[in-house]
Amino acid sequence: MQVMQSRVVPLEEGKDPGVTTGRTSPTKALPIRLLQLFVLFLAFCITFSVIRIYTIRHFGISNVMTSVTSSIQPCFEEPTGLDRWIKPPSNLMHTMNDKELLWRASLTPRRKDYPFERVPKIALMFLTKGPLPLAPIWERFLKGHQGLYSIYVHSLPSFQPHFPASSVFHKRHIPSQDHSILVAFGNDTKFKKRIEVVAEWGRMSMCDAERRLLANALLDISNEWFILLSESCIPLYNFTVVYEYMKKSKYSYMGAFDDHGPFGRGRYNDNMAPEVYITQWCKGSQWFEVNRKLAITIVEDTKFYPKFEEFCRPACYVDEHYFPTMLTIQAGSMLANRSITWVDWSRGGPHPATFGRGDITEDFMKRMLESHRCTYNNQNSTMCFLFARKFAPSAMEPLLHLAPKFLGF
Repeated sequence: MQVMQSRVVPLEEGKDPGVTTGRTSPTKALPIRLLQLFVLFLAFCITFSVIRIYTIRHFGISNVMTSVTSSIQPCFEEPTGLDRWIKPPSNLMHTMNDKELLWRASLTPRRKDYPFERVPKIALMFLTKGPLPLAPIWERFLKGHQGLYSIYVHSLPSFQPHFPASSVFHKRHIPSQDHSILVAFGNDTKFKKRIEVVAEWGRMSMCDAERRLLANALLDISNEWFILLSESCIPLYNFTVVYEYMKKSKYSYMGAFDDHGPFGRGRYNDNMAPEVYITQWCKGSQWFEVNRKLAITIVEDTKFYPKFEEFCRPACYVDEHYFPTMLTIQAGSMLANRSITWVDWSRGGPHPATFGRGDITEDFMKRMLESHRCTYNNQNSTMCFLFARKFAPSAMEPLLHLAPKFLGF
């Protein structure tokens, strides 16, 4: 019984000692598997090499590289053609200081012909401390004339504008200027403090702000006429009339006259010579219009600026003398010697009258627009002013009501 049991167990396990099976031991199977993988890898490498050699011979290596790199697009690509020079800055907020900005703005092409279709634009430059309460009037004035104007606003550095994206004033503020000064504290400890530079009436900081506006506007090569305005200004005609007036004019509009009284020559300092002699000393309105050539003359000036900065201080109000005197000396034949901004001095005092809601009547509008005499392109004209000031915020509602009848918009 023991012999029979020993035979049955091997048969049940399938291990008949008289039969040789084909199963290979694990130690012999591993080298065969590695050899198969190596052969497959070698075949793949040979196939890839053949395809690569064929492609390079028939299409060139540059095309292969192009097909690989062309699918990778940069997030921002700086223009390398003419657009780099003729497109206005997409963002008015830059990091240039005044010295860098004036240098950049003074660059100008020597050739008079343009290699593209240039549409000249009016640059409206608003010099203000903060808000623009009469903005709705300007919005209506400019509606439908995109591409024919640019807007630049200079305010205090601390002012944060909040115009909707649909407004013509949206993102049109330029960088104003502040400075760092060293301040003594405690035991000779010094630290830097940021101070806000305010454009003060009658001081050089006012002219600095005006030059800053001009320089930023000059960065757009299509800007041809540069008009300085305040937050209290309004247009007196519709945009088409103003544009044609500027386009056809032979002159720029900056008042410049010789005042022999105490508020003219009486402000002259003998130290201004030899750059400026008393016979060249001029006075004029702060609110002006200049063409592109004169705007460049203003921002590139390094000859007259130091003299006016040092020797024209209150009671010499530099914003009334610097530009009129310099431009009369440099390019007097290009000036009409009058302003195109109407003001009312009839109430007396150091500043013109300010008009509020109660002042804006039909009779007032007629008086503001009529009874004027001047010359335009050396011909007598009754159309002398294109803008007016000073208007209080309360004047906006009646002005908007009367504008269609009297102002044409």
